[in-house]
Amino acid sequence: MNNNNNSKRTMDIVNQGLEKRYGAEKRFRRYGLCAIILSLLCLGVLFVSIVANGYTAFQQTYINIDVFLDPGEIDESNLATADYQGMVKKSLREMFPQVKERREKKKLYSMVSSGASYDLLNYVRKHPEGIGGTISLWVPADDDTDMFMKGHIRRDVPEGDRRLNDAQITWIDTLVEKNRIKKRFNKTFFTAGDSREPELAGIWGAACGSFFTLLVTLILSFPIGVASAVYLEEFAPTNRWTDFIEVNINNLAAVPSIVFGLLGLAVFLNFFGLPRSSPMVGGFVLTLMTLPTIIIAGRASLKSVPPSIREAALGVGASKIQMVTHHVLPLAMPGMLTGTIIGMAQALGETAPLLMIGMVAFIVDIPGGFSDPSTVLPVQIFLWADSPERAFLERTSAAIMVLLLFLITMNAAAVILRKKFERRW
Repeated sequence: MNNNNNSKRTMDIVNQGLEKRYGAEKRFRRYGLCAIILSLLCLGVLFVSIVANGYTAFQQTYINIDVFLDPGEIDESNLATADYQGMVKKSLREMFPQVKERREKKKLYSMVSSGASYDLLNYVRKHPEGIGGTISLWVPADDDTDMFMKGHIRRDVPEGDRRLNDAQITWIDTLVEKNRIKKRFNKTFFTAGDSREPELAGIWGAACGSFFTLLVTLILSFPIGVASAVYLEEFAPTNRWTDFIEVNINNLAAVPSIVFGLLGLAVFLNFFGLPRSSPMVGGFVLTLMTLPTIIIAGRASLKSVPPSIREAALGVGASKIQMVTHHVLPLAMPGMLTGTIIGMAQALGETAPLLMIGMVAFIVDIPGGFSDPSTVLPVQIFLWADSPERAFLERTSAAIMVLLLFLITMNAAAVILRKKFERRW
């Protein structure tokens, strides 16, 4: 009788323990699921916020003006000397003849971007036969007018609290009634360099700087990284020196990126005297940062090749170099390329090391080579995010969208490459 009671108690204890363990496992799964849902929600909120703030940057407000190309003011032998800004102002005065006072005229002129004169100059250069006549030209509006047309400046706010006064809003309403103001695709955002005026600012200069910088990084980091991985995995003897190198490579992959920027500043700029703010130096710095990632990924790919491939190659008389170059390296190359693309995507999004070598400078011109002053997309985003104008906020978000598109494309390419060439042994 006592044995039966002891047996039941033991079973009860076991069952209670199992229930407690199963309950703990269920709670653990729920915690993991909640963590994933919370992460996805935060990511969704971030993306929605970026898109909501940035999609309007892909449109720009333009104003249609009628300009008389006075042959008395335009010297056909030197078109750039004419006062095109004065012609734009004269056109605005003719559109609103009731504006007489100097302060009102200044407000009227401010509705049109300072880049309108350059658009007029470009038109005259393309159509010199139009000199002496009146042309109809769409010119970019000022950022405040653009923000009002996009609804970021509300008319029901007291006049003193908004950047456009009542008279300017009345002039905009008049332009809308006459169909002389409208939003068009913002081609300038994709074709222009940086500018102090938001309506004239674009990402093309930063995109070219990123391209040259990443090209230098790829040209240097891929062959050096692959050669290092092959030597360490296939040829290097196992001793304390290779262990020391391996530990340091693994540690370098975890070093904060700004440390590489400080190293580039000390070595490439201060010691070698290379040009500041150039994609060449930026590529050197990002190469130092990307090399550990490529070497680690390369060694993992080489390790995944079965030893039987090596033994078979050596068994038919191939030398060790032939075994590596003809058999092992081609089989490991997909993994190496995947690691390289991931390293390049990481380099594309880096800002801190490039700030240290001067790529944070305000540069308007589009870089044409590896030694020209330039900036990169993440640094351009950093510069715009620090600007007080509301129009730069939407351009910051739009530039982030473009950068994310590049990063997603590069990571998708890495996944596709891995799926296509992956071999299971």
